[in-house]
Amino acid sequence: MGNAGGRPRGIAARAGGWSAQHRWAAVGIWVLFVLLAMVAGSAAGTVELKDSDQLKGETTQASRITEDAGVEEPAGETVLVQARNDTAKATDPEFRKAVDAVMKAVGGTGEVTTVTSPYDTESISKDGRSALVQFDVRGDPETASDRIEPVLQAVAKVQDAHQELRIEEIGSASMNKTFDDAFGDDFQQAELSAVPVALGILLIAFGALVAALLPVALAITAIVATMGLMGVVSHFQPMSDSANSVMLLVGLAVGVDYCLFYLRREREERAAGRDRQTAMQIAAATSGRAVVVSGVTVCVAMAGMLFTGIGEFESMGLASLIVVAVAMVGSVTVLPALLSLLGDRVEKGRIPFLNRLKRGADGTGGESRVWTWVLGGVLKRPLVSLLVAAGALVAIALPAVGMKTQNFTLDQEFGDSVPIVATYERINEAFPGGADPAEVVVKADDINSAPVRQAIADFRKRAVSSGTSRGPVEVVTHDAQNLAFVYVPLVGGSDQDKAEKSLAILRDEVRPATLGKVDGLEAPISGQVAGSKDFNDQLTGAVAPVFAFVVVFAFVLMLLSFRSLTIAITSIVLNLLSVGAAYGILTAVFQHGWGASLVGAEGVGAIIAWLPLFLFVILFGLSMDYHVFVVSRIREAKMQGRGTRDAITHGVVTTAGVVTSAAVIMVAVFSIFGTLSMQSMKQMGVGLAAAVLIDATIIRGVLLPAIMALLGERNWYFPKWLRWLPDLTHDEPAAPAAVAAPRHDDGRPDPVRV
Repeated sequence: MGNAGGRPRGIAARAGGWSAQHRWAAVGIWVLFVLLAMVAGSAAGTVELKDSDQLKGETTQASRITEDAGVEEPAGETVLVQARNDTAKATDPEFRKAVDAVMKAVGGTGEVTTVTSPYDTESISKDGRSALVQFDVRGDPETASDRIEPVLQAVAKVQDAHQELRIEEIGSASMNKTFDDAFGDDFQQAELSAVPVALGILLIAFGALVAALLPVALAITAIVATMGLMGVVSHFQPMSDSANSVMLLVGLAVGVDYCLFYLRREREERAAGRDRQTAMQIAAATSGRAVVVSGVTVCVAMAGMLFTGIGEFESMGLASLIVVAVAMVGSVTVLPALLSLLGDRVEKGRIPFLNRLKRGADGTGGESRVWTWVLGGVLKRPLVSLLVAAGALVAIALPAVGMKTQNFTLDQEFGDSVPIVATYERINEAFPGGADPAEVVVKADDINSAPVRQAIADFRKRAVSSGTSRGPVEVVTHDAQNLAFVYVPLVGGSDQDKAEKSLAILRDEVRPATLGKVDGLEAPISGQVAGSKDFNDQLTGAVAPVFAFVVVFAFVLMLLSFRSLTIAITSIVLNLLSVGAAYGILTAVFQHGWGASLVGAEGVGAIIAWLPLFLFVILFGLSMDYHVFVVSRIREAKMQGRGTRDAITHGVVTTAGVVTSAAVIMVAVFSIFGTLSMQSMKQMGVGLAAAVLIDATIIRGVLLPAIMALLGERNWYFPKWLRWLPDLTHDEPAAPAAVAAPRHDDGRPDPVRV
């Protein structure tokens, strides 16, 4: 359907037309926007996500009480002194000498305070073979890892002098330093290598340096602008380091994709003999519109994270939403201007041996020939193709039925790649729960009043007598703030299930019977085990609303954008199938260990708790990229008068090259993160890469055309009772016939009037 006067009425077409006519203005506005965003972000500063912003429940309540009181808990460190055989005991003279040497060595660094002897705090294991020297690092706990090196060296010297004992340090500062040294560069290198990998694949796809640089340049400017905007937005929604990493991943993926869609369509029309004006108009009205529909759908999916109520997810969702919106706007505004300015110079920097690989936009390239062959078989036997492909994906998804999710312990996350993990396990074995005790934050009107002191004493006794803890239960009081911190090592230690049972007894039985008897007293219980449980509880409660929000809004957007109930339903079903297959692969590899050695994931046995919901939101959004692009091309062909099967063939074959290129980039970038040592990042990378690969091949190349072929004209079914809905299809007039492209001698394009 055209519209009055034959003028395009879609927002993408209008934006592209204005951009092509006002090229320097469009480029200048974009550059100014990026610079202003950077300046605004720098001026505003970034508000970091605090513990009290993370969750609802007791852990957040405890963090808020601590923050409001202005109490900054120091970075605590522990030195394990342990006999290497069963005969030596902590009471032996040599053992005592070693303990004294540790206390003297760490105290002599000048970096620590409140060094305590295990003989005073009763921090001696039940078997008498282990003892804990405890102390705090001076100064800001956030930067304690920068100052812990002299202390670690002092402990190492004591170890050298007492080889008959095991003397090892662990704590928040030493752990942060160890992991930063081991994995900090690893993660940063993965982020930095994503851009050259994407550029290399684009060089193969286009065969020309300038054409390959355009998508990367758009993605990078969108990411830079988003970094600035995140600083401003962080004053309303604090941001985390994870939000930056996810934003970079998503921004690179969609920024390159959107530019790729637009650029390939413009080049395809030029290859078909259209002049620059017409090619630009068609690209703006078709690929530009697909970018807008896809971008809005991805933004809706990312907005689903805002419904979790978890600070980490909210910051990741908002950062991803912003970068997608910025990349979408850049694709339909500044990109047409750049293409108009460059003209044929977009082919500059051709690489001879790669240039022949780029062909395919006109249906003659290698990629399109492969997909033409595949599609011929699919359309010849659509029912068989549907059953085989769907059956294969269901089989891949089946392991997900038994998916086990949990927050990883240190040995699950890092394995035996760093020695400090073994130290953590040894302390947990000798002092169950001692490495990660429950922390009770007691707030009272007068923390030193007799009833409060008695309640805390009763709590300490009952925590041990109830079997929740084996002690020692320590108390640190802050008189000026009327606060007390009670540290309770939980029976269960690093066994999360057992530790959570101990936590439940502490919260539901011990606390009400002791601290709960004092009027006006607050005593939320936090700590690693409590935080993990509260996180899982909140995450579980968020699954249904997030799933419902994303699915319903994506369905409505597809319904309005394609004016077809059938296409809206099939898009949701296919995306869910893609996500299900990704879940199945994750479960099979990381939980059951099938092929785990290939990705370095032996012995994990579970999926990190936050990943399934995160993957659902990210994949549902990214999958819409391909779906919208392919279906838009099929619908375009249908509106031009082709039969349904012919339209399917045309739509899939002509988009095969760009979808394949986009998918290869995403798979390559995500696979980089699958090589990291951290199991959670490895799982994220493998899950995303596998899902995108399945989506771009089996889903878009086999299932989608098979379903559409079987449905025939019913693909375009739109019931009368829904015709009151807004029409967002924005169908454009048929493109004029190809004509010789007018050229200036200097290569400048003719003025484009769209």
